[in-house]
Amino acid sequence: MCAKILIVDDEPNIVDILKVNLEREGYTTITATDGAAGLEMGLTMKPDLILLDCMLPKMDGFDVCRKLRTQSSVPILMLTAKSEEIDKVLGLELGADDYITKPFSVREVLARVKAQLRRVALSDSDSASDAKHLTFGDLQIDTDAYQVMRNGRVLELTLREYELVLFLAQNAGQVFSREQLLEKVWGYEYFGDVRTVDVTVRRTREKLEPDQSNYRYILTKRGVGYYFDKSQA
Repeated sequence: MCAKILIVDDEPNIVDILKVNLEREGYTTITATDGAAGLEMGLTMKPDLILLDCMLPKMDGFDVCRKLRTQSSVPILMLTAKSEEIDKVLGLELGADDYITKPFSVREVLARVKAQLRRVALSDSDSASDAKHLTFGDLQIDTDAYQVMRNGRVLELTLREYELVLFLAQNAGQVFSREQLLEKVWGYEYFGDVRTVDVTVRRTREKLEPDQSNYRYILTKRGVGYYFDKSQA
């Protein structure tokens, strides 16, 4: 069954380019030209992935992303013409999985889309073979329910945040560079900004760690990368 991709952009030429090339790759596409319509379609038409422009009429992409994340874990790739880091970070903070800066190459977009869909498929298949529960101190990871709990309380993680926690926990004690995490968790090796990893780690720590001044789970190996503290097991 081919994946359904929602394109939300108010520039007809961008929509046409994305639509033609995605459909050429075998995907089904649906489109919206403003944020309000994009939000409604994202919630009601159940796309497998959303390409979401930041600057939209009626409701900007950041608001759309934030509202989608209250009800959906669908992969979201933000499209932005802005080069300022703060705009990119904002999208990630709101729960977007990644961003692509305009002007972009079609090859890059297709690679990102394929990687996002592949990681979701792998996550679905891997959960059946992994241990159903992983426990680290007062933290428990339930791979059947795609949940992380602390002291029995479910933490509100996005799918990407959950995948980051699960990957690091399954490899507790092993240090991974940001580039390695992009490949292993995000699913691509050549495209992507390592700042994406830093923002996701920071956002995850805010939800995961009971004491923000003394991290217990996701730790930093200065100059190398991140790892999960296996002493908590």
